[in-house]
Amino acid sequence: MTETRLSRRQALMAGAALPLAAATAGTARAAAPMLGAAMPQFHRFTLGGFEVTTLLVGTRTVEDPQTIFGMNASPEEFAEVSAANRIPIDKAQFFFTPTVVNTGSELVLFDTGLNPEGITGVLAAAGYAADQVDKVVITHMHGDHIGGLSGAAGETFGNAAYYTGQVEFDAWEMSGDETFEAKVRPLAEKMTFLDDGGAVASGVTAMAAFGHTPGHMAYMLESGGRQLVIAADFANHYVWSLGYPDWEVRFDRDKEAAAATRRRMLGMMAADGVPFIGYHMPFPGFGFVEARGEGFRYVPASYQMMLG
Repeated sequence: MTETRLSRRQALMAGAALPLAAATAGTARAAAPMLGAAMPQFHRFTLGGFEVTTLLVGTRTVEDPQTIFGMNASPEEFAEVSAANRIPIDKAQFFFTPTVVNTGSELVLFDTGLNPEGITGVLAAAGYAADQVDKVVITHMHGDHIGGLSGAAGETFGNAAYYTGQVEFDAWEMSGDETFEAKVRPLAEKMTFLDDGGAVASGVTAMAAFGHTPGHMAYMLESGGRQLVIAADFANHYVWSLGYPDWEVRFDRDKEAAAATRRRMLGMMAADGVPFIGYHMPFPGFGFVEARGEGFRYVPASYQMMLG
């Protein structure tokens, strides 16, 4: 039998380790709390001399998306396309993304979201105040684009001038729509009405993109030799709208005209390599278009806009 002796230093170290070993064996370390899913509220990049910021004012899950997209496709085709792109057929996620552009001399806001609280809150998170907005551009007059114009406190953007399409305003003016009457008509005297090619500011040009609504407009941004399209709603899903531009969409007022607009606008952006911001694209809402087969493919932007 061999006798084992411990030095004084070894004995002290062994004794000090005992409480730690006992604590580790007897109790588990407290886990960090679950915080829930989260997304950024804004995303900013430069386009020539412009700063462009997309603003996430809301997102929601929608059930049974084929009641909205691909209404003229068979359930089998819709399911096959969705499976190939790894998205479910029983639900979809909608995003609501206004855009603010700082031209260097003016702050221009494209669309206003669903309510004043949503747009002012995200503007504040992005470093802006509502009273700094010089111009508000309304691409079309669906409620999720005009909802932030005013509320119980009155006009949201008290220092702003307003721009919208002449054809769009005229169509809604005769519609009797309650949201139009509450949000848009009171601002009519402060509005500038645009036709195709009309200018909002230097480097900001209206582009007729009719069909989703009678006078729906997109806008071309141009600065420092670079271009980007504010697409609004002429294409509302990154797979079902881009890949299959002839698929009917429930919210398109004139479905044939909307499909023709998608093909024309997507074809131009694919041919010229022009990126776009889509109001309902997955946040941060901007990417590129590639021609693919008889349709197109959405290529989300990565670091291209960080490289100047």
